Amino acid sequence: MKAFRVLNPGIQTTIQDLGRSDMMKYGIPISGATDRRSFLIANLLLRNRDNVAALETTLQGFKLQALRTITISITGADLDPWLNDQPAHQWTAFTMKEDEVLHFRKRRRGLRAYVAVQGGFDVPVMLGSRSTYLRGRIGTLLREGETLNICPSDSEASEEGLTIPQEYRPNFDWTDPIRVLMGPQDDCFTPWGIETFLNSTYRISPQCDRQGFRTEGPTIEIAKGPDIITDPIPPGSIQVPGDGKPIILLRDAQVTGGYAKIAVVARVEMDRLGQVMPGDTIRFQRVDRQTALNLLREEAHHLDELKALLR
Repeated sequence: MKAFRVLNPGIQTTIQDLGRSDMMKYGIPISGATDRRSFLIANLLLRNRDNVAALETTLQGFKLQALRTITISITGADLDPWLNDQPAHQWTAFTMKEDEVLHFRKRRRGLRAYVAVQGGFDVPVMLGSRSTYLRGRIGTLLREGETLNICPSDSEASEEGLTIPQEYRPNFDWTDPIRVLMGPQDDCFTPWGIETFLNSTYRISPQCDRQGFRTEGPTIEIAKGPDIITDPIPPGSIQVPGDGKPIILLRDAQVTGGYAKIAVVARVEMDRLGQVMPGDTIRFQRVDRQTALNLLREEAHHLDELKALLR
C-alpha cells in the first residue's frame, strides 16, 4: 500500500526494526534501530507490535510527502520536524493528511530520529528482518523520488494525540558517565591504562557511523598486544587499537575482531550511544554484572509501565 514519497532523503535515512540477533553466528551483525528505546516508543504510540519497521533518519534534511491520510509518530533526536509550515509534535501520535509534507530542518539535540507509521514500512524481509545493513548490501539508503509502502495494520487504531509523558522521554544528557563492564581482555592493559580509561573524558571523533566510533583523548597504556587472536565481539564492545584510543562498536559492528577489548558497554546504555555525534564528550563508569542486569530490568519495567499507561 503506497503511503509516502521521499522528497529529500536527508543525510542518512534507512528502514530499521529490531534487527537480526540470531544471525551473528553466521557473521551477520545485529543491525536494527540504533536507539532501540526511541524506536520501541514510536511503535508503542501507534499500538504497533514492537518489531514493526520504522524509519531512522540522521541530522537533518529528510523530507517526506504523504500519499494518503495516515497516523504517524516521531521519537528520538530533536531534528526540528515541521509538518507543512508548522512545527510537528514529537513523542505524540498525529495524522498526516494526503499531500502534507514532513521536513526535518536541523539538528537540535541527539543524532537519530524515528518515524513510525501504523502497520510499519513494507520492504522485503531478509534473514529474518527488514533492517537495512549498508555494508552488507542488505537494503539501501532512501532515495529522492522513492515511494514508500506500508503494511496493513494488525493492531487497534491509535488514538490521535496519544502522547508520552515527559518523564518517560530520554533527555540525551551526556553529563552522566556511560556504564561499562570491564573485560573480556582488560588484562591486556596496565593498571595505569585502566585508570586512564575510567577517569578520562573522551571526545567522539568524526570517524563515526552505525558500525561504531573512534574517540579522541588520553592514550590507554597497553601491557601486551594490542592484537589478540580473533574472537567474538559482543554488542557495545570497546576495542583499543595500537594508538591507545578506544573504539566503541554499535549495532552494525563486525561480529569478530582482533583488538583487545578493555570493556563492554552495559546494554542499557546502548541507546544513549546511538544518539552521540562527533564533538560530543563521554566518560566511563565501571559496574559489575549484577548491577548491569538490574539496570536492564529497571529499563524493562519502565517500558512496561509506559505500555500500561498508554493502553
